[in-house]
Amino acid sequence: MRVSKIRPIVICPFKKDDSIVVIEGFDEVTGEYFYRPIGGGIEYGERSSAALEREVLEEIGAQITNVKYLGTIENIFEFNGNLGHEVVFVYDAEFVDKSFYENTSFIGEEDTGHTFKLIWKPISDFTNPKFKLVPDELFDLIK
Repeated sequence: MRVSKIRPIVICPFKKDDSIVVIEGFDEVTGEYFYRPIGGGIEYGERSSAALEREVLEEIGAQITNVKYLGTIENIFEFNGNLGHEVVFVYDAEFVDKSFYENTSFIGEEDTGHTFKLIWKPISDFTNPKFKLVPDELFDLIK
């Protein structure tokens, strides 16, 4: 029997008009693409809002402002054949450097050194089942 822990994370979609900034991911087991806002793990003793500021700075070198709590989602999911369980704190915020709003995409880097591409994607795209926004309840929280 495999025992895992619930992972507390924080994410932020960073709205711009009818778009949000997301990372495109791929599940190798299901063969499906999905989209998720930037964010990451909350460290022990760290508030979720501080974790968001730290993660965005670490991953894309951006400072943020006007951080507003939107809600919390309990996310139980499968990814690459493994069960995951997260408590997801969702915030809205703004980039201090306005050039992030002018680019259609930009590159980020995880702690592991793995790079990823962020894109601005219209929220309306996520009404199409072809474009899966995760966690599942996020669409209702931000629309």
